[in-house]
Amino acid sequence: MVIASSRHIAEDACELIQVDYTALRVAVDVVEAAKPEGPLAHSHLKDNIAASIETKFGDVETAFSECDDTLKLSFKQHRGGCHAMECRGVLGDWQQQLGELTLYSSTQCPYLVRRMVSRQLNCPESSIRVIAPDVGGGFGPKAGYYPEEALIAIATKELRRPVKWTEDRKEHFTATNQQRDQIWELEVGFKKTGEITAIKGHVTHDSGAFLNYGLLLSATTLMPLPGPYKIKNLHVTLNTVYTNTVSTSPVRGAGRPNAAYAMDRVIDAVARHLSIDPADMRHINLVKNEDFPYQPGSKHRNGSMMTYDSGDYTGMLAMVKEMADYDNFRQEQKQARANGKYLGIGLACFIEDTGMGPYEGVNVRVDVTGNVIASTGAASQGQGHATVIAQVIAEQLDIEISKIRVESGDTGKFPHGIGAIGSRTGVNVGLSANDASGQVKKKALKLASILLDKHEDALELSDGAVRVRSDSNQFITLADLALQLSPAVAGKLPDGFDSAGLEAVSYLSSDYMPHSSGANIAKVEVDIVTGGIKILDYYVVHDCGRILNPMIVDGQIIGGVVHGIGNAMFEQMVYDDAGNPMTTNYGDYLLPLASEMPEIHVAHIETPSPANPMGLKGAGEGGTIPAIGAMINAIEDALTPFGAYIAHYPVTPEYIVELVDSEQVAAE
Repeated sequence: MVIASSRHIAEDACELIQVDYTALRVAVDVVEAAKPEGPLAHSHLKDNIAASIETKFGDVETAFSECDDTLKLSFKQHRGGCHAMECRGVLGDWQQQLGELTLYSSTQCPYLVRRMVSRQLNCPESSIRVIAPDVGGGFGPKAGYYPEEALIAIATKELRRPVKWTEDRKEHFTATNQQRDQIWELEVGFKKTGEITAIKGHVTHDSGAFLNYGLLLSATTLMPLPGPYKIKNLHVTLNTVYTNTVSTSPVRGAGRPNAAYAMDRVIDAVARHLSIDPADMRHINLVKNEDFPYQPGSKHRNGSMMTYDSGDYTGMLAMVKEMADYDNFRQEQKQARANGKYLGIGLACFIEDTGMGPYEGVNVRVDVTGNVIASTGAASQGQGHATVIAQVIAEQLDIEISKIRVESGDTGKFPHGIGAIGSRTGVNVGLSANDASGQVKKKALKLASILLDKHEDALELSDGAVRVRSDSNQFITLADLALQLSPAVAGKLPDGFDSAGLEAVSYLSSDYMPHSSGANIAKVEVDIVTGGIKILDYYVVHDCGRILNPMIVDGQIIGGVVHGIGNAMFEQMVYDDAGNPMTTNYGDYLLPLASEMPEIHVAHIETPSPANPMGLKGAGEGGTIPAIGAMINAIEDALTPFGAYIAHYPVTPEYIVELVDSEQVAAE
């Protein structure tokens, strides 16, 4: 590690360091790495298979023996990156006199950082404060623990002065965890009617050099695999394989986009084989309303059965078809092909398990000025958490939202937490904020009952005060109530109160994981000469239960769709045969531009979740999960006259031309 008084000096000093390397065989290609004789990513291991897992339910072999037909298909999902607007950064400040460390980190999980730094510095957690400011994007890779957090902590303690490190974009390309690198081989059995009866197969997951997140990605690939479809017999295995590439981690959806993509590719492949419209094919296989609560057969990582709590999958499909004018587009598509234009329309349906536990706590406190301070451990990366939390509290306490301040992502202000991951903050923090502010409300009514000499039933909380229902001029403000419970008032606490302060804390989560869902449609035009793809329109119908803030939810969905479009059309991390990263800047690695994005039309169906009292479901990743499948299905639909099968993404112009040319040659 090089430490200097400026970045320029530090970078110049790095040039003085010489490292001699011994060239060894490298494991870059995951297929070769998975073979027993493949090059080892780690010389002390006997092979590169980090773990093998499976999801299995039903009687797969019997179902295959009784089906009318089968199809085999394989595809590769190339890896991409995180590419948050703000790269990672750490600033440490050790106070020798106090024996305390303050660490600012652009992390999604400040409590994980506190715990790990405590272990590595061999000092108590109580002496470490980790602050995660409201940074520019997280998307999953910032939820992990990185060496820089330990190194900065060590450096500031040794030097006894503040030390900072900021990742540059090239470092982000070569060191920050990456995403979605898998190869799928599936076989599907089905009836002539279109009913899918069984699926079996194998997935090879490239974990990169290490298992930074254990088997989280592997599990979240297999666990939701049935998606919103009623698949009664399924057996899919997955090998997690080490390679000498950057480690992979959850990125907006973790393994769920991989699973959703696989299922929507299966649906379209069978539909094409049977000459059934893809929308009709989905309707045949979707879980119906009368099936809820529905257990698909797969299990969560803790061993409990997955349970789809509520939804309207067929209703969402019908709604998105109507929004996209689906049936008329098919007629337009035929006319366009006759004129040499190739239009395509693609569908994707998905489910997402959200609100993962165990909890995320909130403390709600009314100060003696009547303002409210809400503290939580959930760090924010621009999602608008503070707005949603303040809304929930304002509704409970009937006060102006401007009087509420939300403090988040600071281990010095809230003792226990996890962070912002997995579409869980709106659910768990929303529930805890609602419960804690509800407790504050009860406490306020109880104290006001004593001070106003009125029964609690005769009182109500409105406009920042507890008022007598029959005479609103009789009231006591929340500020005065907070003062009565503060040390500023002499004497003991009022009878029936065993704690000071007009405040409460709550740690809540859902009884089980609520499932969001949705249906998407993409429309594209493909130029078979240049391989160019124009996205004409994109439609989303989404269900995240009770919506707390429609604008924030729409923003999450639209941003997620763009993320998925980037995966489908542009993004790919490339390594050469020696394991050197070839995509280290935005000249080589492409991201979608605003000018290339279509209008994204968003509508909602609300089916409140019975898994929690507020009916909440998560919304953070629901835009990305189906978008890749919708886009690839639309592009392939446009190329139907050529019989093209898209075997990997991103789908580049070169790949389009190659597909069209190869099919034309085959036809000749």
